[in-house]
Amino acid sequence: MRHQEGALTLAASSAGAGASLYCQSWTPESAVKAVIILVHGYDEHSGRYGYFAEHCVQHGLAVHTLDHWGHGKSSGDNGFVPDFSVYHDGLDALIDELPEEQKVLPLILVGHSLGGLIGATYLLKKQSRFTAAVLSGPAIKATEEPSSFMKALSKILSKAAPKMGVLALDANGVSRDPKVVSDYLADPLVSGTKISARLAAEMMANMELVQSHAAKITLPTLMLHGENDSLTAPEGSVFLNENIGSEEKMLRIYPELFHEIFNEPEKDMVLTDMTDWIKRILTR
Repeated sequence: MRHQEGALTLAASSAGAGASLYCQSWTPESAVKAVIILVHGYDEHSGRYGYFAEHCVQHGLAVHTLDHWGHGKSSGDNGFVPDFSVYHDGLDALIDELPEEQKVLPLILVGHSLGGLIGATYLLKKQSRFTAAVLSGPAIKATEEPSSFMKALSKILSKAAPKMGVLALDANGVSRDPKVVSDYLADPLVSGTKISARLAAEMMANMELVQSHAAKITLPTLMLHGENDSLTAPEGSVFLNENIGSEEKMLRIYPELFHEIFNEPEKDMVLTDMTDWIKRILTR
């Protein structure tokens, strides 16, 4: 397995123009069957996916990922985003910099949590780039649906106090494995910053966007969710399964599992479910 690290620069047209984004990849020594574009979640980073990448590489899949603007080793303010499109700009830059020999291979988008929302909205614009998508615990529906008042207040705060922290995540909801939680809390690249008013408003707006236009997603799509996920609602994955326009789609809700299903004690089972599904799609 070959592991490489690098940096991407956001284009001048981006709301995050000139920002430097950390990126890394894992590639099999043998022939590559397909390329995974991995999109991580809120207040984490690509370095937390080493085990995920090792599993994928064992199955002939290269993995390319980045730390989002405001996350990990990338530029930007923790908990904040100037515009949701910055996340899409990062994916554009990552895909544009793929090795030439991998650009002709099938691309599989894998998005987790906020990364699932980023991935779903990216598919609404550029799904033709991909062969299939996997959405893990995607942030499509909130665990508690905000009221109309809260939505209106969020829009006001997004403009008046965009960097004000408004929502904290409970790290105990990450995994049932105490070591995963303690490692997460001790990770220097995990800021613990509250979601800002701007990011909260952008997330709500993009969740509504996906819900309104889900039928436009026609790629083969696998949705995975922990039944006891307290950070993103499993109902979001159920909604996608019922409303996306894909003829080839599958939903797996894992009993008892928490939010980070790739970091739960049953992670090997979940990862095998994912790679088995990808293999089936690639050989159709």
